[in-house]
Amino acid sequence: MKRVVYWTPRILCILFAVLISLFAFDVFEEGKGFWETSVALLLHLVPTIIIVAVLVVSWRREWIGGILFIALGILYVVWAWGRFRWTTYAIISGPLLLMGILFLLNWRHRAVLHAKG
Repeated sequence: MKRVVYWTPRILCILFAVLISLFAFDVFEEGKGFWETSVALLLHLVPTIIIVAVLVVSWRREWIGGILFIALGILYVVWAWGRFRWTTYAIISGPLLLMGILFLLNWRHRAVLHAKG
């Protein structure tokens, strides 16, 4: 059970980063030049870079990851409120909130284990 609690948020985060990265490929359909496409791709990958950066911090400091992922989920809903259908918020914020909760559970699980021995 410890292994599941440990690896689940990390694997979900990696999969979520891949999913978010897929949205960046639409820049190749715009027909722009090399430099314009490169800048647009970099800008579209900013969310992925943020997710990976939070994952790096979260790997050893689960409580920080829990707080940051929950904050990112809430921030996305606040930032994009009224622009999309509720399913879009669920697809983007849902996994962020889930990862945050799982990282907090992981942290809580580790704290209980350290207290026992």
